[in-house]
Amino acid sequence: MNDTKLSITYKTLRPSETVGMIERNAIATFLEIHLDEYGDKKEDIAKCLDYALNSGVSPGGFAVTAHDKDKIVGAVIVNRTGMEGYIPENILVYIAMHKDYRGHGIGKKLMLEAINNADGDIALHVEPNNPAKILYEKLGFTNKYLEMRLKK
Repeated sequence: MNDTKLSITYKTLRPSETVGMIERNAIATFLEIHLDEYGDKKEDIAKCLDYALNSGVSPGGFAVTAHDKDKIVGAVIVNRTGMEGYIPENILVYIAMHKDYRGHGIGKKLMLEAINNADGDIALHVEPNNPAKILYEKLGFTNKYLEMRLKK
């Protein structure tokens, strides 16, 4: 892909804005496809997006999308935790880049947009072998804890 032909724009979606079902579906579908082996089912991604964008239903959050003309090429969803201090105020739940657009700095810009739009600290979970871990560390994320989960 030739970088000179890229015309990337970024869009932040918040609960206070009207986000139609077509746009929500497009974001959830994009993430389901491009999260690769780190992803979840589309229904779960859609729940996360609804949590972020439904004002008054939850603490909320936001989403940031990267577009090349009308095509989504990157997306991130951040949910607010409703907590402060002892738990980060935000959790970055999903981030993905279209495979054809990786390596052009768009993912870094997407992360910076998310960081700039978040009020308070941000936590995220990343698999140790995920190549994105290097980007997160360069942006200042640290590994303070080992996460453990109990599935019921």
